[in-house]
Amino acid sequence: MVIIKTGRKIGLRDILNSASNAVIAVEPSGKIFYCNCQVEKFLGQPAEQILGRHVKEFFPTTGLLDVLADGKPQTGRRMSLKKGTYLTNRNPIIVDGEIVGAVAIFQDVTDIQNIVNELTARNENIKELQETLSNILELSSDGIVAVNRDYIITMTNQAFASFFNKKVEEIIGRHVKEVYGNPLFPRAMETGEAEYGYVANLNGQTIIANRVPIKKNGRIVGALGTVVFKKISDLYALSEKIQSLRSQLDFYKDELNRVQRDKFTFDQIIGENQAFVALKETARKVVNSQSTLLIRGESGTGKELFAHAMYTESRRNRGPFIKVNCAAVPESLLESELFGYREGAFTGAKKGGQIGKFELAHRGVIFLDEIGDMSIKMQSKLLRVLQEKEIERLGDTKPRHVDVRIIAATNRNLEEMIANNEFREDLYYRINVVTLNIPPLRKRMDDLELLLQYFIEKYNRQFGCRVEGIDPEVTSILRNYRWPGNIRELENVVERAFNVLDDNKIKKEHLPMYLQNIEKRSRLNQGSLPQLIEEIEREAILEALTNSGGNKIQAALSLGISRAGLYKKMKRYKING
Repeated sequence: MVIIKTGRKIGLRDILNSASNAVIAVEPSGKIFYCNCQVEKFLGQPAEQILGRHVKEFFPTTGLLDVLADGKPQTGRRMSLKKGTYLTNRNPIIVDGEIVGAVAIFQDVTDIQNIVNELTARNENIKELQETLSNILELSSDGIVAVNRDYIITMTNQAFASFFNKKVEEIIGRHVKEVYGNPLFPRAMETGEAEYGYVANLNGQTIIANRVPIKKNGRIVGALGTVVFKKISDLYALSEKIQSLRSQLDFYKDELNRVQRDKFTFDQIIGENQAFVALKETARKVVNSQSTLLIRGESGTGKELFAHAMYTESRRNRGPFIKVNCAAVPESLLESELFGYREGAFTGAKKGGQIGKFELAHRGVIFLDEIGDMSIKMQSKLLRVLQEKEIERLGDTKPRHVDVRIIAATNRNLEEMIANNEFREDLYYRINVVTLNIPPLRKRMDDLELLLQYFIEKYNRQFGCRVEGIDPEVTSILRNYRWPGNIRELENVVERAFNVLDDNKIKKEHLPMYLQNIEKRSRLNQGSLPQLIEEIEREAILEALTNSGGNKIQAALSLGISRAGLYKKMKRYKING
């Protein structure tokens, strides 16, 4: 018991309860006979529920029992309890030379441990960064050197040290002028400006170098120098290599243009039909016109081929050829597709915006396919481009001049659309300055054999075949067909035949079923009504039997008649089976 100046008595228990450390004492048996209030807080139980109970009930891994057994203190031990880290000292309680118990004092050092862990992790990261930087420096073939404000070399690599026949560790920490006489790169520290590609002398060697100031918090703290070329001859060699690559690039560009010119010219558009030849001659006359061109024709007649040939044989063939299918692009996207958009013009707009097709086609040609499918709203915007020769990106107010020739194409009746208020009349007159009307295949059947020969040669190369021609029966079938899909459909028929043929000649069985049956349909156009009905009925029975594999019950069901009725009709039409 202690009496202080105020006259109040203070006991040992008061002192220990005021300590921030937890204190616990045990008897030789391990039973707890003392704990202060910090232990109560830690365990969440009052002293009366702790005292008299074995210490291992609360601290299963305690070392107090070891201290009781051997009498040796355990100091500065770390332990983990309740997701925290604690530092503990354990000592025996000795009275008259005899161990009568043990006491443990432990302190919560979780916050300190977290700081230590963070510092350790940071230190590891710093070491890793230092190792990475060191590896980068040494792997670089360029000489690199850095100095601080006192001109002391703080960083370098072996590529730089080799200029002086030194090792890196021999020049780091030395004044740069001790290493070589008149260094130029520290001037960046003095002027605050970077300089690239200057010529300097480094220990007797003429080099090309860069110098930049090193800044920290806006203040210049040093300078960095890099050797870009160790010899002037290296620069000359690189220059020659670049020039060689440019020459090769120009050559390949010219070759690509030549191939494209050979592929997309009027000479490559097959046809000797008199009207078709006259159409190509008309097209050649207007290739260099700046007027808008409208190409009209059914689907598959070759409108895009004509547009490409117009571009290839014009003076604009050095510029781009940009194609836009107005029917394939959703109306909500067509405006941004054609005119581009500004950053933030709409949700999902790319950062920096996007250039439109009209700007991409600057000094070239833009081909607007299926223009008849363009909405009235977009027609108005297109009309402005035709009138003003300028566009505005979506979300922008700045007009941009474009120098493009517009070639439009459609398979629709624009005059009828104008009457139905589906196409603007003013736009029609703007795009209908020069018109090319491509005839359908059925009106140029004298070109059929020429086209067939062209496609056979094409697919012989593609499939590695040696097809020599087509059967006369096939020629007759193809001539009697109206070809709603025109040249595209004809090419598809030939390609399909190449996929299924097993000979060097295209025969009737290699054609699609709708063409194989064309003769049957043509025969139905002759005769009286009773004869036509009988012929149709006979063909339907034959087709039902074929589809059912000769099964009479299934054939009768598919025809909607009884099996007996089927047999009667088969007998009537002399159908075996």
